[in-house]
Amino acid sequence: MEAPSTGKPMRADARRNYERIVTTAQTAFTELGPDAPLEEIARRAEVGIGTLYRHFPNREVLIEAVYRSNIEQLSARARELLETGSAETAFERWLREYVGWVRLNRVLATTLKAGMDRQTPTFQLCRAAITEAATLLLDAAREVHAIRPDIEPADLLRFGHGIGVACEATTPEATERMISVTIDGLRARG
Repeated sequence: MEAPSTGKPMRADARRNYERIVTTAQTAFTELGPDAPLEEIARRAEVGIGTLYRHFPNREVLIEAVYRSNIEQLSARARELLETGSAETAFERWLREYVGWVRLNRVLATTLKAGMDRQTPTFQLCRAAITEAATLLLDAAREVHAIRPDIEPADLLRFGHGIGVACEATTPEATERMISVTIDGLRARG
């Protein structure tokens, strides 16, 4: 997780506080929604409210940092899966993890996107990172003829997002069934 660059390096203790606040905020936003009290986040992160505001002057900046951290983790996960397993397995596991992320974070992502200009550096960075992850996975899966050649990165992201939203209030079994049907439809024929 990278703190936004301010032009000068962040002290080690400040970096730890930043990372702890972002991690704690993710949990609080998942449990309590995007309106989780910032005081509660500071308390859970074991920092003062002043420390939270020093890093994140308002709720929107904190939500943006949590979202960016999530996208960075999802992107890194694609590379990790490709390095440790087959292209087909990496593709399938990442799609499942992406759907899980959408299910858990849809409200937070919707809140962020509603208030964010699509041309901001964070939005552009996140879009590029998640598209790159989808591209890496698709290219690797196509190379071994595991996935249809006509699937684009945007298609994969739409499928994952659609399943996550559609299955938000369903059982894990129903979600897995939707993912499996989608993966079967994406497989290369013949």
